[in-house]
Amino acid sequence: MTKRSQVTITDIARHVGLTNMTVSRALNKPDKVKPETREKILAAARELGYVPNAFASHLRSRKNRLIGLVTASVDNPFYSEVIKAVSRAAEERDYTIMLIDTDGSPEREEVAIETLLSYQVAGIILSPVSDAADYRPAYLDRLRATRLPVVMLDRTLNVPDFSRAVLDNRLAGSLLGELLVKKDIRRVLALTGPRGSRITQDRLSGLKTAFDAAGVSLTVEQRPGDYTLQPAYRDMADYLRQGKLPDAVFGFNQLITLGAMRALHDARVSRDEVMVVGVDRLPYADIFEVSVPCAAHDTYRLGHEAFRMLFEQIEDPTATGREVVISATLISSGDN
Repeated sequence: MTKRSQVTITDIARHVGLTNMTVSRALNKPDKVKPETREKILAAARELGYVPNAFASHLRSRKNRLIGLVTASVDNPFYSEVIKAVSRAAEERDYTIMLIDTDGSPEREEVAIETLLSYQVAGIILSPVSDAADYRPAYLDRLRATRLPVVMLDRTLNVPDFSRAVLDNRLAGSLLGELLVKKDIRRVLALTGPRGSRITQDRLSGLKTAFDAAGVSLTVEQRPGDYTLQPAYRDMADYLRQGKLPDAVFGFNQLITLGAMRALHDARVSRDEVMVVGVDRLPYADIFEVSVPCAAHDTYRLGHEAFRMLFEQIEDPTATGREVVISATLISSGDN
């Protein structure tokens, strides 16, 4: 199969016997060209299969309408509402988002940032692959040097100079901790994200604080993962194979909770024997009449607030960076 060559303005000019300048005007400033000449050029463009170079148009206009959105995993249902919110908010302001999934890879994240900078995007909403205190990607200084508007979302780098839209993770852990206290739960298996993740640390801290505040002893065993389903399934299955049975399993995000539930199902352990709680609602669980208590966040608002802060900085480069925190709400079994 022969490779399709891109039709250029020069090809159209040669086809109609006119200058490149005339063809360019007909395509980009049609009011500057006689109607009959314009129609002749447009007909030739259609015939040859000419496709305008949108990136070049952005550069010519000197006003780029592209927003970069970098996520660690589009497989994570957490990001679906975030992406929808950012996309809709961007459309309202006549911006287009360029979505890049790093799949949890620091190397891909580096390439993503370089790609967005090469496209001269107007700003970047970034959910880094890690929020560990010692994670300092090489692109960080380059981002600072460009003075490009940047808003971090959910996971944040341990730096003070970018705006951020985040969740109240300590509150999420605390709300579920209070529920577990009421349910007379004492032994909890916590399936978490990476041990060094500040999100993990805050959710775990909130859980322990709730028990401390109630004066109730808690035995918690932490199994760190990477916020994806398979490690959670593996850790839950391994725990059960050792003959252990906790009072409750706490999944630190939706995928972790789903992984734990699958392992419990495969081991024929009912949720009457082991209580399952998690952070954020399980997608489409109500279709199957599955109800899991959770600390839910308005992730659509999270994405909307991230874009709003970014737009403020695009409009006013002197705007001070700030933080928006989205609170959690406890959804009990009957409400889920």
